[in-house]
Amino acid sequence: MAVAGLLLAGGALALGGGVDWQKAALYLLGGALGLVLYHAAFGFASSWRRLVAERRGAGLRAQMLMLALATAIFLPALAEGSLFGRSVVGAVAPFGVSVAAGAFLFGVGMQLGGGCASGTLYTVGGGSTPMVVTLVFFAGGSLAGSAQLPWWLGLPKTTVSLPAELGLAGALALQLALFAAIAGATALLELRRHGWLEEVRPGALTLPGKWSAWRRLVQGPWPLFAGAVALALLNGATLALAGHPWNVSFGYTLWGAEAAGALGLDVASWPFWTWPYPKRALEGGLFAETTSVMNFGIIAGALLAAGLAGRFAPQRHIAPGTALAAVIGGLLMGYGARLAFGCNIGALFSGIASGSLHGWLWLVAALAGTWVGLKLRPRFGL
Repeated sequence: MAVAGLLLAGGALALGGGVDWQKAALYLLGGALGLVLYHAAFGFASSWRRLVAERRGAGLRAQMLMLALATAIFLPALAEGSLFGRSVVGAVAPFGVSVAAGAFLFGVGMQLGGGCASGTLYTVGGGSTPMVVTLVFFAGGSLAGSAQLPWWLGLPKTTVSLPAELGLAGALALQLALFAAIAGATALLELRRHGWLEEVRPGALTLPGKWSAWRRLVQGPWPLFAGAVALALLNGATLALAGHPWNVSFGYTLWGAEAAGALGLDVASWPFWTWPYPKRALEGGLFAETTSVMNFGIIAGALLAAGLAGRFAPQRHIAPGTALAAVIGGLLMGYGARLAFGCNIGALFSGIASGSLHGWLWLVAALAGTWVGLKLRPRFGL
């Protein structure tokens, strides 16, 4: 716990002095995200697996709550073009073949790798050794995706922004209705299979004892609804502070490029890395790019949460099947995220909250990939 606290405080001070104070603030914001993700155990891979395999939908209903709150924050701010006086842009990307293929591969990969993009970061911070393998190969797969993305972009695609097509009120009404419909559908599936619903809010944020509420807040675990609300608000804070929504996967791409460059590979000459933003990111380094900085913060924040909860206990041994699944899953997630203009955070969460149709396509394609990934898990002893 002390180490995590030093990492967060020392990292923020170093970034503030060596880069700028905005990056320091984003690093701490990443730390808050990591703590929330860990305490609420808010993952996409496990909740989607439970929906497909067990017809338990509490996790997906929590995600719909998160998306509804984020949409209510994002769409008016994006229509205005500013939030708290800062110019902001949404996560709007092309809807097409590359998104469908990439999200499908990501869905397969997160069931083999054991986590999604954000889930990989917070479980690594929490001490999961297998997820370190997933993280390393996620970066490698994302780098490979950056090499081949120009070819994928030549396939059919179009950019559709729901607010641009329907207006602010129309887009907001449609998205809120879809969130409600999806939540309702998961409830019906669960009732038909089990006869009762697991709650998104499985209990108040209290435990027996005089200081129970504070203890639960600090040590966890948190109910899913608390995680959903906190993540929506923190994504809104990211939009206000960074000028764009929360993203995770580009940080992995940059990490892979930096590692490849250190090994002598001339990634700077690849077409993807000559485009304006990737070029600036590669030239600036790991601690000057927003997504990379926030990813480091998420790991540190999850480490702090695990220490507070007394659950930091890294595994010493990894079963061969688990290790192989982590390698393949990481590669598929990294490659898929680059093709799909983001992962479960950048494309699904931030994309849908921004009113981009590619986020909805990501959701459908990744659910299909989840089904395939579940069929493959037993082959690796998972």
